Amino acid sequence: MQELKNRIVKEGKVLPGNIIKVDGFLNHRVDTGLMDRIAEEFGRHFNMDEVTVILTAEASGIALSAVVARRFHKPMIFAKKAKSDNIEGGLYQSDIYSYTYKKKVTLLVSKEWLSADDKVLIIDDFMANGEAVRGLCDIVEKAGAALVGVGCAVEKGFQGGGDRLRAAGVNLKSLAIIESAEPGSIVFREE
Repeated sequence: MQELKNRIVKEGKVLPGNIIKVDGFLNHRVDTGLMDRIAEEFGRHFNMDEVTVILTAEASGIALSAVVARRFHKPMIFAKKAKSDNIEGGLYQSDIYSYTYKKKVTLLVSKEWLSADDKVLIIDDFMANGEAVRGLCDIVEKAGAALVGVGCAVEKGFQGGGDRLRAAGVNLKSLAIIESAEPGSIVFREE
C-alpha cells in the first residue's frame, strides 16, 4: 500500500535496536482516515463475508482492528495481557515473547467470546518477530476455530516473523514490508 509506505518514509523514525517508530499515525496518535483505507485494502485481500470475528492483541493492535471490524460489521476481540476480575469462565491462553517489551507475556481470550464456529481474521498494526501473531494463531487453534488469515499493516521483513508464518501456511497480508531500516533509509520489499 503505497500511501502507508509514504507515511513510514516521511514520518517514521528508525531508533537504535531496529525499532521503527510509527506512533505518529498508526499506534499512538492514530490517523483514522488512513486506518479506513488500510481496512479497505484488507477487504480486497480477504473474503470478509467469510469472517465472523476480528482478533488482535492489546494494546496497539486495537485501533486498527476496531476500524476493520466496524467497516465490515464484525465483532472484534482483543487478547488481554493480564487477567482481570471481570473475565468469567475459562480462558484460552498463549505465552509469547514481546519484542517491544523484551519479556514473556501471556495472551488471554475468554472462552465466552471465541468458539469452534468462528472464522477468524487476525489484524495487527506491526509485526517484528511475529510472536504476537503466533500466539493469536495458537489461541484460534485452541478454540477449534478456523483461521481465515492475518492482516498486518507494517512488517519488519528482516526479522523473519512474517516469513515463518507464511512458511507455516498462514494467509498473511502485510501492507508494507520493510526489508531494511537505518536512520534516513527505509527499504521496502518488492511484491
